Amino acid sequence: MLKNALRTVPVLAILVALVVTLVPTGFAVADDASVTIVATYQEDDLVVLDVSTGSEISSLDPQVATDAVSITPIENLFHGLTDYDPITTNVVPEVATSWEVDESGTVWTFNLRDDVMWYRYDPASDSAASLRTVTASDFVYGIKRGCDPRLGSLYGNVVASVIAGCDVVNQTPNGDVTDELIFGDTTKVTAPDDTTVIIELQFPAGYFLSMTPIWVMRAIHPETIEEFGAEWTAPGNIATNGPYFVQENTRGVRRVFIRNYDHNEDLDYGGNIDVITQTLIEDLGTTFALYQDSQLDTTNVPAAEIQNVLENPDFADQLVQVFDLAVFYFGFAYDKEPFDDVHVRRAFSAIVDRAAFVEQVVQGRGVPMIHFTPPGMFGAVPINEVGIGFDPEFARTQLEEAGFANCEGLPNINIVTYSGAGTWAEFWAAGAEEHLGCSPDIFSVEEIEFSVLLEITSADTPTQDRPNAWTLAWGPDYPDANNWVFDAGLACEADNDYLRPCTEIDDLIDQAARESDPAVREQLYREIEEGFFGLEGEHPIAPLYMRSTFVLVKTWYEGAFETDGLFGGGHWDHRTLDMAAKLAARDG
Repeated sequence: MLKNALRTVPVLAILVALVVTLVPTGFAVADDASVTIVATYQEDDLVVLDVSTGSEISSLDPQVATDAVSITPIENLFHGLTDYDPITTNVVPEVATSWEVDESGTVWTFNLRDDVMWYRYDPASDSAASLRTVTASDFVYGIKRGCDPRLGSLYGNVVASVIAGCDVVNQTPNGDVTDELIFGDTTKVTAPDDTTVIIELQFPAGYFLSMTPIWVMRAIHPETIEEFGAEWTAPGNIATNGPYFVQENTRGVRRVFIRNYDHNEDLDYGGNIDVITQTLIEDLGTTFALYQDSQLDTTNVPAAEIQNVLENPDFADQLVQVFDLAVFYFGFAYDKEPFDDVHVRRAFSAIVDRAAFVEQVVQGRGVPMIHFTPPGMFGAVPINEVGIGFDPEFARTQLEEAGFANCEGLPNINIVTYSGAGTWAEFWAAGAEEHLGCSPDIFSVEEIEFSVLLEITSADTPTQDRPNAWTLAWGPDYPDANNWVFDAGLACEADNDYLRPCTEIDDLIDQAARESDPAVREQLYREIEEGFFGLEGEHPIAPLYMRSTFVLVKTWYEGAFETDGLFGGGHWDHRTLDMAAKLAARDG
């Protein structure tokens, strides 16, 4: 992403922090209908996860968030109809206890539990008030709100691609959108009673159940939005129903989340962490040093330290390699020369020696990819079975067909990368010089902040202001190839920032989404990947690699780090920490 790449940062997310705070150890219950939970904080009883982060939370609004830094807290603040099990990654019940689909495959009925509460935690008084139970109408409100194009959320497009009527709402020009359109009958999501949600689909999407844990489909407390407006997610305002509360969110400093001890016990995953303190530390070297000093419970390994860590026996029982299934790539602008020509796109994809890129540029932290959908997704073709890969001779032939033999006459190419990825573009340009004969003078490389990158590569940006190519990545939201070939923006009718025109491939994408036979769907996705990345492919992007990350985790901190958070956010209530061992290490 990082088009969703902050979202694709290892969802294990390697949160790190330095400051110890106090957590609740007891509750007092009021006698009136609005129960007040009074928290008494005792430092001796704390189980504190100390983690760090290099990025701010962009939003705690489930219908707005698109990045991992935001989605992980949302996972722990708000429950969904269903959830991804942190160990198996299977879809499991959450607020919905059961569900069924009609014979047409388009009408899903979810049966909800009636004992999940909304809470408002007040940091100033260290107390939380229970507001009311979560009802089916709260899910209806949240899902319909997610269709609102005025929110500008990428994931509005995701649900709009499958839920009936949501597409109509999401495609309405902002100036014509009204609350009646958003929350009226256009989007076919209803609540016939407090414990039943009915969702009607545009077609029998076999992958829909795997979408239901997505944060954009979470229930929201409407009264809180009505009361606080744009400030509804601020600490002290936000109403949540999950296992944690927001205690603090100080930009540039830290974030603190504390356990909700009144939360439904059977919805917890059995962890024991009371407090998560995330301190903002942009320098990974500093984080690594603090980890070595036992001030932090986990850290990513800086590139310069990877070899030392791999060879150091002291780290042998702390090192975890996480494959987060994020696929990084170069995107092409179809509306600008020279990548408006398919032959040029093919040539510039075929000059990338992905194995050398992974080894030299990202220090071995990944697997080369020549197509888009990674292993683990339904419909993914095996790695290296589809796609061109590194083929300089093919690249030279394609460039000649475009009329730029030996790179003569090729216009200047501006490559924009997110911060820290300038070397990626330099590797690419060096490949063009070596294999195509291009002068290095025709390339300009610019590193920019991620949110700015998303803005200037948006399809809404005038052509003259867009780069010719850029770095991005996509991480999985649900385990199906549709999430890659459609939701990630390759489809012409999706969030198509490449401005790729519609072709017969889009008909295949639509057919694959609607097909009920799994074997037929798998074959269709193979044809789609071939149509994008084969010898005659369109090549809207040049896939690079699937990321892996080396993570250090203290022996006193345990969790399913390899699987928890592969889809959506990680579960803090799944993880355990031996606080006595941690304090002993610090004292030592």
